[in-house]
Formats: sequence, structure tokens, C-alpha cells
Amino acid sequence: MSQSADQEIEPTPNERTLLTGFPAFTARQMAAKILRADASAHVHLLTRDKRAADARDFIATLPKQHQSRIGPVIGDVCDMDLGLAGREVEQLADRVTTIMHLAGIYYHGVDRATARRVNVEGTRGVLEFAREAKNLRRFCHWSTATVSGKRRGVVMEDELDENQGFHNFYEETKFEAEKLARAAMRRIPVTIFRPGIIVGDSKSGEIDKFDGPYYLTVLFVTSPLGVRLPLPGRGAAPLHLVPIDYVIDAAYELSMDLRAAGKTFHLTDPNPYAARRVYSLIAQRSEHQPPRGFIPSSIARALLHTPGIERLARAPLSFLDSFDHLVFYNSHNAQALLANTSVQCPTFDSYVDALVKYVRDVHAARRAKLEDEVFDPFD
Repeated sequence: MSQSADQEIEPTPNERTLLTGFPAFTARQMAAKILRADASAHVHLLTRDKRAADARDFIATLPKQHQSRIGPVIGDVCDMDLGLAGREVEQLADRVTTIMHLAGIYYHGVDRATARRVNVEGTRGVLEFAREAKNLRRFCHWSTATVSGKRRGVVMEDELDENQGFHNFYEETKFEAEKLARAAMRRIPVTIFRPGIIVGDSKSGEIDKFDGPYYLTVLFVTSPLGVRLPLPGRGAAPLHLVPIDYVIDAAYELSMDLRAAGKTFHLTDPNPYAARRVYSLIAQRSEHQPPRGFIPSSIARALLHTPGIERLARAPLSFLDSFDHLVFYNSHNAQALLANTSVQCPTFDSYVDALVKYVRDVHAARRAKLEDEVFDPFD
């Protein structure tokens, strides 16, 4: 872990992290980061029973020297005492020094009841457990920059409730969950992270699924070279993309810094590109012509409501809100504490090639697999 002379790093003897949110890509990346960064750290991976086999498979992919320091804990953030037996919850509360609460419903088309159960009540349950953790060093709550909802203009990290409206139940319930985490700051050491739109690793391009900005990226990569695609909106608003490796590295660094307790951090690009610039670069690196013109968001939304594709288009539909939503996330807190470390957010143009290559490689692999399945004479 990098650190500056003036950075206050907490002592972490017998560091044990309870990590929620498996099997999400962010949770898996954070677990691997903790084990890499601290050779004595242990990770308790909270896992629902139906995902226990997936957890064991994930652990098997880790380096051999890390596998003995991570194990699944079968439970659920939505259940009383995290779904653990009395003795089990007591033992875990005695051991845990850090809680990384990443569990949540991130699908923008989620219904209110499901979103509240996981995002709000799940957070409440993990906070209740945290109050019983005798050796708790830090509670890290993973929120989202979009708790700002329909606000426009500059949003500061210390701001939350500004009577804003919301685009969907995801934003609304993550806002309510963050309010719970902020209230808990009076009793436990809480740090809140608000990532922007997470994309693939800035070096490898790796990501677990193609949603959000990847819908148009996939269209560019897979469409004929002569096709010039219009944007769904003018694309003048900033697109708050941030690579997964920056988010993970920044969150880990801040979780170890005494100064970060009681604070909120925008894990966003301090100099985001406009949506049109983002997709022009993607088109260019995909050997396509840049986007021509635009479809007004209202018309694009109507098209996606067409019977037969509405169900398939729920996620892209919610993403349209970002194309003309003029909001800027001030990241002063994050930049100040990370200023003298090696953890800095790369510019989009420095990693767009990695993102495009990864999408292209995955698409080619899937296409080859499909052809094999259809045409393999030995099948």
C-alpha cells in the first residue's frame, strides 16, 4: 500500500474484514485487494447459502498463499443477525476489525419493495451488527454518486439531503441507506464511498457484465464499420465513468487512513468527459465513424417502450438519464487524502483502448462458442 509521510495509517494487527456483496464484481475485487495489500489480513466473505459454491470457486481462483486467509460465512444482510446463529454472530463480532458493506441491489429497474429490503433494511442490519463489534476499526459503507438524484450543478461530498427527487428506486433507496450510515457516525467510525459509473479495469478492461455505458460500446464494437450511430440525447453532460481498479485502490487506501473516518468520498473522475466525447473516442478506437447527430432523449425513451423490446431495454432506458443530466461531483475530500499517494484516477482516453479490446474479445469468444455449438459435427 502506498502512503505519504503525512498520511495517518491505522495500525491493523490481526486485521479481519467482513465483506458483504458477494458475488458482485466489486466485492470480489475488494476481497482480492485486501489479501494482496496485507499479508496478515483475513476476509470473512458473507455469502448467501445458494452462492456458497460460487464463493468456494472464487476462493479457488485466488493465489494459493491467499486462500487460507479467506472463507465464506453463510448468511444474508436482510436477515436478523445477518442470518447467523447466536454463537456464530458473537464470534464474528469479537473478531471483525473492518466491515466493507458492498451488498445492495444495483439494477436501476428494481421495484421499491425489493430495493428497500436489500439497500435500506440490509444496511440497517449490518450497522446493528457493527455496533456489537468490539474491535471495530472502520465501517465502510458503499453508496453511489447518484444519491444526488435529479440535482444539477455541483454536488459536494458532504451534501446529501437537498430535497432532491430521484430517477428510480435504486437512487432513492441508496440515498436512504446513506442516511442510516451517516446517522451511525455518532457511534461508530464510518467512511462512505460514492463511486461514479464503474467500468472495467484501466489496464485489462476486465468487467463482469456489460451494462450502463457498455450498451452503446457493444453496438459500436459489433455493428458494421460503415454504420454511424446517433446518440440518445445531445451528450453534452459529463459521463462520470471511473475504472474499477481506481475505485478499489482508492477505497482501500481511504479505509486505512484515520482521517477518513466520519467522511464521505466521491470516487469519481475529477475531470470527466462529456458523453459525446466518450462515445466519439469509443467509436474511433473501434474503427468506426463518430456518432452522427442525436435522437432526443424523449424519442429514444419512447422507442425503448415499444412492445416486445421494453422488457429487454429496462436497463438501457434508465441509462438515458445520464446523457443530458448536467451534474458535477466535487471530489475534494478524496483528492486531498489521496494527493500524495500513487492512487490517482486515470483519464478516460488513457484506458479506452483496454475497454474496447475487452468488449471485442468477449464478443469474439461468445460468437466462436455459439458457432461451435451450432456447427460442431462431433457434438
